[in-house]
Amino acid sequence: MKVLIADDDPVSLHFLRAKLIKWQYTVVACSNGEEAWSVLQSDSPPQLAILDWMMPGLDGLQVCQKIRGRMNTPYMYVLLLTSRGETDDLVAGLEAGADDYLIKPFDVKELEVRLRAGRRILELQEELMSVQETLRIQATHDPLTGVLNRAAVLEHFERELSRAQRESTQLSVSLIDLDYFKAINDTHGHLAGDAVLLDSSQRMRTCIRPYDVLGRLGGEEFLLVLPGSDPANALGQAERIREAIGSTTYFYQDVEISMTCSQGVTTWMGNSVADMKTMIRTSDGAMYLAKCGGRNKVEYIELERKNVIQPLPAG
Repeated sequence: MKVLIADDDPVSLHFLRAKLIKWQYTVVACSNGEEAWSVLQSDSPPQLAILDWMMPGLDGLQVCQKIRGRMNTPYMYVLLLTSRGETDDLVAGLEAGADDYLIKPFDVKELEVRLRAGRRILELQEELMSVQETLRIQATHDPLTGVLNRAAVLEHFERELSRAQRESTQLSVSLIDLDYFKAINDTHGHLAGDAVLLDSSQRMRTCIRPYDVLGRLGGEEFLLVLPGSDPANALGQAERIREAIGSTTYFYQDVEISMTCSQGVTTWMGNSVADMKTMIRTSDGAMYLAKCGGRNKVEYIELERKNVIQPLPAG
């Protein structure tokens, strides 16, 4: 684990550094508060900091306050070193955000034990964050394909549509349906169908931009949300997906399976009259046209436009 030490006393700094290296820590040593704060704002800051209270410029208390003032950053365990033993001083240090403190001169074994306690707390927090992330993914992602589930992709769609309407930008959606998917389940079994769903979703993901969002609405139907995409770009994206799904044979236990998809596309523009349900209904209608037209196709339906009242001629 990486540990930051900040102490303006070179003898004390050297002593602490040598001990921590002996205890298998990676050490970043700083001789003042400004240098310590700079290190703590880096892309890969230490998770544990040992700060001397009395330092020129920023003292340990001020650095601690700055650490606790940051938002959306991993927790940092702070151990404050101080020669102040009065209760009010210790309370001030803890209120500033220090997790623990040692009064100088301190016992080396006590330092080792307190660092071990801090490390254990950080490791437990990391495990907790990992569990929380796992639960978040389980709650928002389809367990088979790994793309967003129905609720999550619709929530994202609604948020992007609100942003597009607020900022007068374009937003396209594509409804994607795998052709004759039921026949795969009936002929080869549901495990084969699951394999095709997984493979198809992976191929779709290789075709989209980092900020596009793909979700599974249910069964063999997917929704693709394309922020800032005009009709031409959305149709080009849809064609790439159509080709990616239909150009390669799928295999399941040495059985060759062919697959194609039909897609319906629509775009919200500044002069469109539509909410999320209308856009989904419109793209579903476009997809129905693709199905009726022989499948393995992309169709586009334009949303209803606002009525623009033309000014009366002068005179």
